[in-house]
Amino acid sequence: MESSTEMGAATAVQDASLGKEIVRRINELAAISEETDKLTRIYLSKELRAAADLILGWMREAGMSAHLDAIGNVCGRYEGERPGAPCLMLGSHYDTVRDAGKWDGPLGVITAIACVADLNRRGKRLPFAIEVIGFADEEGVRFASTLLGSRAVAGTFDESVLNTRDRDGVSMRDALVRFGLDPDHIGAAARARRELLAYLELHIEQGPVLEAQNLPVGVVTAIAGATRLAARLNGMAGHAGTVPMALRRDALTGAAECIGAIEQFCRTDESGLVGTVGYIQARPGATNVIPGEVSFTIDMRAPTDMHRKRAVADVVRQIEAIAKRRQLALQLDVTHENRTVPCAPWLKDQIAQAIAAEGVSVFELPSGAGHDGMAMIDIADVGMIFVRCRGGVSHHPDEHVELADADAGARVLLRVIENFRPREDRAGAI
Repeated sequence: MESSTEMGAATAVQDASLGKEIVRRINELAAISEETDKLTRIYLSKELRAAADLILGWMREAGMSAHLDAIGNVCGRYEGERPGAPCLMLGSHYDTVRDAGKWDGPLGVITAIACVADLNRRGKRLPFAIEVIGFADEEGVRFASTLLGSRAVAGTFDESVLNTRDRDGVSMRDALVRFGLDPDHIGAAARARRELLAYLELHIEQGPVLEAQNLPVGVVTAIAGATRLAARLNGMAGHAGTVPMALRRDALTGAAECIGAIEQFCRTDESGLVGTVGYIQARPGATNVIPGEVSFTIDMRAPTDMHRKRAVADVVRQIEAIAKRRQLALQLDVTHENRTVPCAPWLKDQIAQAIAAEGVSVFELPSGAGHDGMAMIDIADVGMIFVRCRGGVSHHPDEHVELADADAGARVLLRVIENFRPREDRAGAI
């Protein structure tokens, strides 16, 4: 009989090999890119298809049946003790932004596959099925509409997006056909609430909080909602040398005051509000001409919808006041709005228990970035595990997760899976 020390050593070896496998596959997947010197893998590209085929192979090696669904998601299923049982769904996305990091999205998919492979190696079946899904489009880079893969699974896909064209003029409808899919059958990807016991996603934090806490993993409390606005200020262009300062209607200085007001408003908030102006353009854009028109974007996020909506209303009032005082015409349009998605308390509890059982302090934090859970909430309760990333850097080639942290995330997820208890009103389903 093995001693407890020997058993601990064996577990450590198994855990280390799990982490190494995850990192190896992260690197293998990252090699599939439309650009040789940077990672770019956008929806319905030939690179996405190559990535899908690779992931499908990994799913089958892990003991799952696997297929590509009607929107391009890669889907694997590991049956439970009773075939056809409802599933615990694990997932994330495998598309990227342009010039991306390699961990955002794929870490969740690859870790879930590694956990299933571990169960399969041990011949272990659970009272429920496990499904792993790699969503084909979360980032929304190609057709300017996010969460396409998870919206299709949740049955909330907006078919008007099919007519949207990418920067090369290719419609989503035509791109689906070229990919080998039928745009008229996207509805076949939809799943019913009764089929899922819960949706769990492991993801890099994409922020610096866990690193500041010196913790490898954390429990996500909610996915923050977001409101995005497009602003345009119109003043009067004029000669930089002949128009006195007091008589100017400078759209750019007006925009600068608005941007400063947004930053100051969000800095003084103590409840997690963040605001960003990520794009600005001044016209006519000449060194010796007073800017007559300026366009800029606003992105505001908060842990609750009420907080965010109140903050947006306050910021809009401030911008309107600045424009009026400076005699600038203002156009302000909401271009995007996503509701806040709270993570289910019963799932947070199970994740916290798994983290504590691994000897790690339990720390809760919200997600300021959007995730596929924002769509999946329509058909399942949602839970999320965050994994520390170096410097909080994401959507950038320097995005990085240490092997030990990838391994810690895998151990926590595997422990959650093996000890998973459905919500009380669904317990009878298995």
